[in-house]
Amino acid sequence: MRIAVIGGGPGGLYFACLMKKWRPSVDITVFERNKADDTFGFGVVFSDATLDIFERYDAESYRAITEHFAYWDDIEIHFKGTVHRIGGNGFCGCSRQTLLILLQNRARALGVDLRFETEIDPDLAIDWWRR
Repeated sequence: MRIAVIGGGPGGLYFACLMKKWRPSVDITVFERNKADDTFGFGVVFSDATLDIFERYDAESYRAITEHFAYWDDIEIHFKGTVHRIGGNGFCGCSRQTLLILLQNRARALGVDLRFETEIDPDLAIDWWRR
């Protein structure tokens, strides 16, 4: 089986990681039009519930994320000159670029083929699929 993932953002990379982990024999290629270190957006935040999912499905990704992200447990709400602090809401966050690098490294370690600066059009996709 061959899988082409169009787009090397967090979703495409994480899908490729999980699929390759679950089916190591599958040939997976991620096509991304931008450079490996290009990114759009500023940061990424995950809740504790999302981190639990990362840990359940891919402990290596979870470890990399929790080692490189900032973590906080409480939220401050500023409203009409007052501050209300609410605890017990765990979150972690980092730059989008950091997340992309972590997921790219994990994908490579699993054997996913990452192709950057590759614009995909229908003809190129069909040619790739037929090989």
